[in-house]
Amino acid sequence: MDRDREFGEFVDARALVLRRTAYLLCGDWHRAEDLVQTALTKLYVAWPRVRRDGAVDAYARKVLVRTAIDESRRGFRRRETVVEALPETPVPGSAPADFDVRAALAALPPGQRAVVVLRYWEDLSVTETARLLGRTEGTVKSQAAKGLATLRRLLGRHVFEEQV
Repeated sequence: MDRDREFGEFVDARALVLRRTAYLLCGDWHRAEDLVQTALTKLYVAWPRVRRDGAVDAYARKVLVRTAIDESRRGFRRRETVVEALPETPVPGSAPADFDVRAALAALPPGQRAVVVLRYWEDLSVTETARLLGRTEGTVKSQAAKGLATLRRLLGRHVFEEQV
């Protein structure tokens, strides 16, 4: 199978999950698209090595998370989302509680947000999260605990337990 076809199949299979993860990391669908495109571009360049190592998913997540963290350090934040028209019917994930969770995630510092998203959305272990972020397991545990405590405080225990 040639490189372009293999890469295309990977993108077809994983783009939606990467986009959702990117959205949880940055809180904006347009920025999420940009993050995914950047991550996929970097993945394509490294494709032969990454595919040979058998770590395609891990590499894609790593590039995505690091790109999101780097971007957040630059201070770029869009508070408003531009849309052409309001949807006539509610879209999935548009319940008020969902917006509360997204706003609370956006309030976390980038490092804590990355840990919470990887641990509880991507369902990675402490070890996998630490390796992906280049942090110690102790730091990941600490950041997860602080992030969850902040989410509980912002959302209230009842809403938090329903969502997580």
